[in-house]
Amino acid sequence: MVETEIGGPVTVREMTPEDEPGVAALFAACEDYFVAATGDPALPADVQSLYYALPEGADPDQKRLLVMCRGESVLGLVDVVDRHPDVVGCSVGTFLVAPEARRAGIGTHVARRLLEEAAGRGMRHVTATCPSGWEPGLGFLRSLGFEIGPPREASGGTVGNRLRRPEETGLCTARLRQTR
Repeated sequence: MVETEIGGPVTVREMTPEDEPGVAALFAACEDYFVAATGDPALPADVQSLYYALPEGADPDQKRLLVMCRGESVLGLVDVVDRHPDVVGCSVGTFLVAPEARRAGIGTHVARRLLEEAAGRGMRHVTATCPSGWEPGLGFLRSLGFEIGPPREASGGTVGNRLRRPEETGLCTARLRQTR
């Protein structure tokens, strides 16, 4: 449980099928992010694709979908593949916080707790992506200690922990080396 100054406690747990409407609402609320990342708002099918989006060589058992909730309301989503691209790393495909919950410390607190948990399980590096012009995301990653690489043009293949769509251009790769 994460305590915040605004609105009370937040719970982080595995996503269930019952969470899908809340995640769809989160995606719609986070249109600003999706437009920055892909050029288009999220589609309803993007929620279902969370379950199946895996980089080449990853096993479905490595996939973790976590939701941040306040009561029954979904405030955020974390999409991660453990032990990818190797056995001492993990890849974050999406880390979203609802606009009304941004800047309340929820994302930072959740991210730090998840990074501690990952380090405790032997994860020595974490990889994420962020649109090159998405300053809120770049600032968030820097505040956590990630090193941001220059934008790379789309060339197919994977990005973070999922297949890259052709319209995804200018994504930066962020890397964090854990010392624990």
